[in-house]
Amino acid sequence: MNTNGTTDTSDGTGTTDTSDSTDVWDEAAATFDDEPDHGLRDPVVRAAWADRLDGWLPAEPGAVLDLGCGTGSLSLLAAERGHRVTGIDSAPRMLERARHKLAGRDAEFRLGNAAAPPVPPGAYDVVLVRHVLWTLPGPEDVLRHWLTLLRPAGRLVLIEGVWGELNPVGIPAGTLLDTLAPLVREVRHTPLSQDARLWGGPVRDERYAVVALS
Repeated sequence: MNTNGTTDTSDGTGTTDTSDSTDVWDEAAATFDDEPDHGLRDPVVRAAWADRLDGWLPAEPGAVLDLGCGTGSLSLLAAERGHRVTGIDSAPRMLERARHKLAGRDAEFRLGNAAAPPVPPGAYDVVLVRHVLWTLPGPEDVLRHWLTLLRPAGRLVLIEGVWGELNPVGIPAGTLLDTLAPLVREVRHTPLSQDARLWGGPVRDERYAVVALS
């Protein structure tokens, strides 16, 4: 995606709520899963993400909200681990593929804006967001809102990064950690750039995960 979150599907999985970006992501839906870390079709890539989710999600089954869920690849991994999944995305064609991918699972998918999803507060054990926050205006306000969606002792799982060398875009890990620290009781940071299995090959960008415990 570029700085307005509307192009280059190799770098992100979520969408913004503008009509232009929705059109772009709808058009991208047919080939979105061709990227190794999107479709998780390669067993090695899939296993790498599954291993990471095992460490980020609670061991006991719970309610997971996947914001900017795209075609539902992470939603599927969460559902396979016994979690009840609600996926939100602003692109209808992405949601069509997510519903197909998770047919028969304990999952539902809704059209909506990741920054202000159409869900009740205090309803989820996990809010899971991959490559979405950096596209949204007012990230601190967005984080505050996402935290209201959690049940007591819930967790916010963010997968973010900084992409590009000439004109980098994204959120550096230090910036996100500083923003979250006063909002939650604990923040855990995991670098991901060095794990080539996650991306289908080596990467040089800063990529990381943050788990924030409310």
